[in-house]
Amino acid sequence: MEEPQRARSHTVTTTTSSFAENFSTSSSSFAYDREFLRTLPGLLIVAEIGLCFNGSAFVLYLSAAVVDASSVSPERDSHNFNSWAASSFFAFLVTICYAGNTYFSFIAWRSRTIQ
Repeated sequence: MEEPQRARSHTVTTTTSSFAENFSTSSSSFAYDREFLRTLPGLLIVAEIGLCFNGSAFVLYLSAAVVDASSVSPERDSHNFNSWAASSFFAFLVTICYAGNTYFSFIAWRSRTIQ
């Protein structure tokens, strides 16, 4: 025998819970995360993040320094030439610093992956 289909109610029953009630700082997942950063794969991830950050900062600063240097004109009627020249110099100086930091991050990352 088949049961006849009952009409469904249009009410929705939900339960609520507070995130703060279920959250505790002594959770074992946080302890695992802290320990993970002390392992070789955790150190590699941190090194890769540093390498990606420094590499992307180098590319962005290089493009900004090129644009800044190309906007300098030695005409006396333009904005203060010395200010623009100094701005270009320091933009390239920061770019060189990020390039060096990227190189050293790559060397550190490479030495950890070989081990």
